[in-house]
Amino acid sequence: MSAEQIVFYFFAALTLISAFLVVNMQNLVRSIFLFFVTIFSLAAMFVFAHADFIAVTQVVIYVGGVLVLMLFAFMLSNRELLSGLEQFTSGFKIAHLAGLLICAGMFFLLYSAISSANVTNLPWIKNSHAIGQNDNTIHQIGIHTMTRYLLPFEVVSVFLMMALIGAAHLARKEKRS
Repeated sequence: MSAEQIVFYFFAALTLISAFLVVNMQNLVRSIFLFFVTIFSLAAMFVFAHADFIAVTQVVIYVGGVLVLMLFAFMLSNRELLSGLEQFTSGFKIAHLAGLLICAGMFFLLYSAISSANVTNLPWIKNSHAIGQNDNTIHQIGIHTMTRYLLPFEVVSVFLMMALIGAAHLARKEKRS
């Protein structure tokens, strides 16, 4: 096993472990900071896949926008909301089952759509080649983003939407009676 493979597997394991801890962490601040670790390790995996633009874009968008927004929403939220988060019970409820079924259904739908698509026979993809020194890199990045890296691109968009909804929920002020 080469050193490059060892580093890749390290970042893959770090991504999986930190993502698991983000979901299962009870403390919101620690979960947000573990999300930083997940983002940076996923960006490192994109670098190994020779998708430098996607890696840099992911770090800039997530760290520069979404996570800072989440941290500000957490810091500006009222204490009643935070105390309600600490008293959350971790038992399994029927709502969790419904969420898991919806998530599995959406994953199956996205996977079947991507696996059944025959993107290699499109003429604008057949004419694409490796990026040369004098080539239009924006054109090549667009082709690779919409073909080879479509699934990570869509996952990033779903995460951005989830982060926006979560930050808006945390920053929302409750009416006092």
